[in-house]
Amino acid sequence: MRHRKTLGPVPILWDRWELAPPWAPRLLLDELLAALAPGTELMLDLKGHDAELPRRVATAIDDTALARRITVCSQDWRLLEPLAAVPDVRVVHSVGNARQLARLLRRRGPPAGVSIHRRLLDAALVDELRRRAGLVLAWPVESAEQARRLAGWGVQGLISRQFEQLAVELG
Repeated sequence: MRHRKTLGPVPILWDRWELAPPWAPRLLLDELLAALAPGTELMLDLKGHDAELPRRVATAIDDTALARRITVCSQDWRLLEPLAAVPDVRVVHSVGNARQLARLLRRRGPPAGVSIHRRLLDAALVDELRRRAGLVLAWPVESAEQARRLAGWGVQGLISRQFEQLAVELG
């Protein structure tokens, strides 16, 4: 499931070439969590830098009393720190550029997981990340060729906008 983005202070929502008014209905996290089928694992990608966001996410998780794991990732790692203490939440550090990758590799203690832009990856780096983290995800994966290559290197999860197409191509 994807979400529309905001245009900063401009009250317009957008995704790809689609615009929507700010009053368009939005699915709230607590509604999504309540509607999940048992056993469904959800991955939330926290955007922006709102320091209140982790508290609101933790409250929504706590209020629904889920008995399932939720994976939470963000490129703003400060948002992840408060969520690491929430039961059944797996924190994944998202890495979108070489500077973030260098910072990740300097960190003390292994992250639970890494979600990394595919252009930063090669077989040796995936091997190193697998030694450090319990989970390695790659994004964006938009072709079967990319999916096969990344899986061959040991990437454990693929993030894509082309789910249906990849499912058909990969069988």
